Amino acid sequence: MGHRSRNKQPPPEPLKENASPKKPGKRKADAVEEKAARPAKKAKDQTQKSKKASKTKKKRASSADAWEDVEDDMGVKAQARSLFEDSDGEDDAFVGDLDEFDMDDDEPLRGPIQAFDFDTDEEESETEILGKIKKSKQIERPSQIIPTGSNSDSDDSDADSDDPITMANMEARSRALDAQAAAEAELDMEEMQAAAFDEDAEEDFDMDDEDEQVEVEDVSHLPTAEEKEEEKRKGGPDVHVVQRRMRQCVRVLGKFSKRAEQGRSRSEYVEQLVSDIASYYGYNEFLAEKLFQLFPVAEAIEFFEANEVPRPVTIRTNTLRTRRRDLAQALVNRGVNLEPIGKWTNVGLQVFESSVPIGATPEYLAGHYMLQAASSFLPVIALAPQPNERVLDMASAPGGKTTHIAALLQNTGVVFANDANKARTKSLSANVHRLGCKNVVVCSYDGREFPKVMGGFDRVLLDAPCSGTGVISKDSSVKVNKSERDFTLLAHLQKQLILCAIDSVSPDSKTGGYLVYSTCSVTVDENEAVVDYALKKRPNVKLVDTGLEFGREGYTKYRGKVFNPSVSLTRRFYPHVHNMDGFYVAKFKVEKRGKNSTQETSNNGKVDTEVTGITETNVDEKGEPIGFDDEEDRPYLEEAARRRMKAKGLRPPPRTSTVKTAA
Repeated sequence: MGHRSRNKQPPPEPLKENASPKKPGKRKADAVEEKAARPAKKAKDQTQKSKKASKTKKKRASSADAWEDVEDDMGVKAQARSLFEDSDGEDDAFVGDLDEFDMDDDEPLRGPIQAFDFDTDEEESETEILGKIKKSKQIERPSQIIPTGSNSDSDDSDADSDDPITMANMEARSRALDAQAAAEAELDMEEMQAAAFDEDAEEDFDMDDEDEQVEVEDVSHLPTAEEKEEEKRKGGPDVHVVQRRMRQCVRVLGKFSKRAEQGRSRSEYVEQLVSDIASYYGYNEFLAEKLFQLFPVAEAIEFFEANEVPRPVTIRTNTLRTRRRDLAQALVNRGVNLEPIGKWTNVGLQVFESSVPIGATPEYLAGHYMLQAASSFLPVIALAPQPNERVLDMASAPGGKTTHIAALLQNTGVVFANDANKARTKSLSANVHRLGCKNVVVCSYDGREFPKVMGGFDRVLLDAPCSGTGVISKDSSVKVNKSERDFTLLAHLQKQLILCAIDSVSPDSKTGGYLVYSTCSVTVDENEAVVDYALKKRPNVKLVDTGLEFGREGYTKYRGKVFNPSVSLTRRFYPHVHNMDGFYVAKFKVEKRGKNSTQETSNNGKVDTEVTGITETNVDEKGEPIGFDDEEDRPYLEEAARRRMKAKGLRPPPRTSTVKTAA
């Protein structure tokens, strides 16, 4: 006999009448006494029973869903008898006790215990009991887990939500989710409209109440010079104090005439707000003020806040290797959650989450896609290269834009990928080989020398080196390491590069003749000012539409500076508006020099500067365009070259011309 058999519990002994020496409990004893004192059943006609049954059926059907299978009182009584037909009177009393305990467990404080009486004529008490049963959460059962948004009785909509998802019910579930999404979108729209209405009402509301006046007094207070010195001695203001003060300054500047403190100017509030922004977000005061001046007050805070949030991870499909649909399916099978970026590009995908490293998948190593910011798609889309063209990318490393151009050319024509930093050409070459671009020539020259090295390109892309104020979310060091001198030097370099890029474009190109200038900066000094300088120095170029359907127009006026009206054709992109890195894109059309440089006069004999592109700064006193005399400048250039060679320890060639010295 095994261990389990020896320790096996014997079967329970049958219950015997009056086997327990314990006295029945108070609740059970009361039930027994009540049953014993209950009067005998009265004989009734069959017609009365049928009337009573029909009336009871209607009340029960309307009172509780849990009793929908019970047709009448006689059915309940018959069911109870069938279950306990072999028991004696004590067991019948025990059945009544079970019913009483069930009713008492739902609501233990509802009053005295009431037993079911199936033959009594008092139906109101029974209706009350059923009403209490309906309130129980355990009895109620939801009809569907996934709401459908409709009450249709079709077989598809009545499908049990607990069933597994199959091809048969997938369409019904999809329709249910679509209906729910449409209903939620409608509710969101109504809430937004209501919120906008409330904001308008608040703006129109006259702040005459005492509570509002107290709030305005607290808001409009600015720290004095002594308070600022005290904050500096303590190690700087508290973060919560700065945050609250920024919010207060923004509110005051929104309605300065009503909310400002008496005796305080608007410039004081702006100065305090810029100082708080610099300390709260970690900028130096110069850069914080420079970026603050680009936007209205409330939008400036949104811009600084957006720079603290990383931009979405995006990838670009390499159409030389695969299609976007096939790539998306392959990555989804590897556990990557993604979706298309938008309608403006047909090769971009936005990655939300991934269970595998997105930069180390087999698809990445096979060159099916390139990790690239969404803003980097824009200049290539604006350039729109055509097959069999010669294209120059003046600053191409690490190769995202270069490989995009090669993919649009379908490996036809030639793409010259240039970068001044020779060390960066290694990553450029690696990406070119990985993505299978066979029409790319990698070179390393200073962009300012490129017209002399090679020219005659159909299209040129100049993604100029810049301050990086549009990619602060990627490189936070920009907040503190940029000064006014940096912006001056960068703007000077960008002006030199854009003139050389214009000179590298062939105006005789039958399919092209375009230049795209772009930066990852949002400052006007590096964008509109450079474009306006190029329009003044090169009268044979003009701005054309970029072809980008979104983005804000470029500034034509900024802090007293007035630019060419055509600068409005350029496009600006901001992180807080478009959820991508700050970017700037301008597209030029290069035409023959003789076409726009000739002076076209109107009927009154005046020069039409809008047609020729010649402004007052390009015309001398006689009305002739100002240009450079190469023969006059050649001796100076040769002498400068001789000095550079001597500095390097080389022997310079003999002079071919003499430099004219002033008497």
